[in-house]
Amino acid sequence: MLTRRDFVQLAAATAALSAGGGPFSRALAQQRLAQDDLLRFEPLGQVTLLHFTDIHAQLLPVHFREPDTNLGVGEAKGLPPHLTGADFLARFGLKAGTAEAFALSHVEFAALAKSYGKLGGLDRMATLVKAIRAARPGRVLLLDGGDTWQGSHTANLSKGADMVEAMNALGVEAMTAHWEFTYGAERVKELVGALKFPFLAGNVRDTEWEEDVFKPAQVFERGGAKVAVIGQAFPYTPVANPRYLIPKWSFGIQEERVAKHVADARAAGADLVVLLSHNGFDVDRKLAARVPGIDVILTGHTHDALPAAVEVGKTLLIASGSHGKFLSRLDLEVKEKRVAGYRYRLIPLFADAIAPDPEMAAVIARIRAPHEAALKKVLGKTESLLYRRGNFNGTFDDLICQALLAERDAEIALSPGFRWGVSLLPGADITAEDVYTQTAITYPNAYRTEMTGSFLREVLEDVADNLFNPDPYYQQGGDMVRAGGLGYQIDIGQPIGKRISNMTLLRTGQPIEPEKKYAVSGWASVNEGTQGPPVWDVVMRHIEKQKVVRLEPNRSIKVVGA
Repeated sequence: MLTRRDFVQLAAATAALSAGGGPFSRALAQQRLAQDDLLRFEPLGQVTLLHFTDIHAQLLPVHFREPDTNLGVGEAKGLPPHLTGADFLARFGLKAGTAEAFALSHVEFAALAKSYGKLGGLDRMATLVKAIRAARPGRVLLLDGGDTWQGSHTANLSKGADMVEAMNALGVEAMTAHWEFTYGAERVKELVGALKFPFLAGNVRDTEWEEDVFKPAQVFERGGAKVAVIGQAFPYTPVANPRYLIPKWSFGIQEERVAKHVADARAAGADLVVLLSHNGFDVDRKLAARVPGIDVILTGHTHDALPAAVEVGKTLLIASGSHGKFLSRLDLEVKEKRVAGYRYRLIPLFADAIAPDPEMAAVIARIRAPHEAALKKVLGKTESLLYRRGNFNGTFDDLICQALLAERDAEIALSPGFRWGVSLLPGADITAEDVYTQTAITYPNAYRTEMTGSFLREVLEDVADNLFNPDPYYQQGGDMVRAGGLGYQIDIGQPIGKRISNMTLLRTGQPIEPEKKYAVSGWASVNEGTQGPPVWDVVMRHIEKQKVVRLEPNRSIKVVGA
């Protein structure tokens, strides 16, 4: 578990800051957060696994607020990662106001951000990776859990090439994928060919030839131990993202194939079996209980950041957060082909406390230089905290919905429940880059269409089941679709078809009528040929007209059954 000794001394200072006690500045906090403190770790065993995931093409340090709502259902109810706020802090013994609590929770986020600054940045991550490798020569394995090539303007323009360059420079040794596939099958193959390390996805098959599209696994030797790494891409890519981009590839959890890859690795003499997964935490928790022989699952997709390993039988689940905020370090003592001991730390990358690596900083500068002026264009200012992450709504999503309603002359707006996108503090300028971090995808068209009330309910029911089906193997998507101009009640304890009720058109206060047609605008449709302007143009135009963004609390969704 993450060492707190070096952070606890900050609690009094940050508590005073939150109460308005101004003398405790960001500079003071960062003086006490030293790079050596972040790296402090008592080594164990022969193997060190370093893991990050869901970086979403963020090259620079960011603010990213962790969710205030993350509800679990079925057997996962009340278990990590389905705890937030005070419950999360209590579960892991964290004190409110500390640097660690700021990094891992939404509590007092805006106030504490002024003290602790941003987290992440690939140049900071490179510094830590190099330091750990130097301290543990021949024992370190750096693994990327996917959702790496998508999420920024430069990644979108280069179709992922900028992130391939950055990951090669970082020295990644294997990766798996999800959003990478949204560049299309041919482009993915081109980018995989440019990697200096294996792209592992044992659950992706060619439907014509009935064979693996990518290498399922790779064996590495670290500290005298044979480490088998099995790749598991996001199982529901053709459902959550456009099927037409990858028309001849099949995905799925494929539990039996995972078991076969594990058995093959053991038969080939592996001392340690690692599943590099983009399944999502609850899927991996179920998989760990059903497939024996996996020592470690490095999980991704659901953006969970947990400061302790979760043990499922003999399998360790590691959740390393998102947006480059964290680097997981897992040291393993391996004896007689089993884990005899482990030590874990989720390292928060406090940007002001870590010296940027010059080589990676040069790579980042080269990637961004042609686009710097466009990215820094100021569109307006926000008086509200803008964030995305949370099961039901985020203020940045509310802003996107407002833009769709106003600019596309719609009664109702729908914005997908994506988990990626940085946060902005009150008083901050809103730049073009900030909008791109919420919208940069390869199918961005902002459509305008008509939907009946009954079809709108079907949409909400379908997405709700992706999120709240009690069987993790049927949880296919992100958070709940965001709605503008529409209110509703959701009972997460009900089965599909019975969760959504009391749908209301907010403009009139009238109930949504099943047979009536409503003007609806949205974006990120998975249907080929969708027409409309790129959503980032819609949102930028709206912000420039508003000049100052101020968002009232969103009370249009009532949640029951939690």
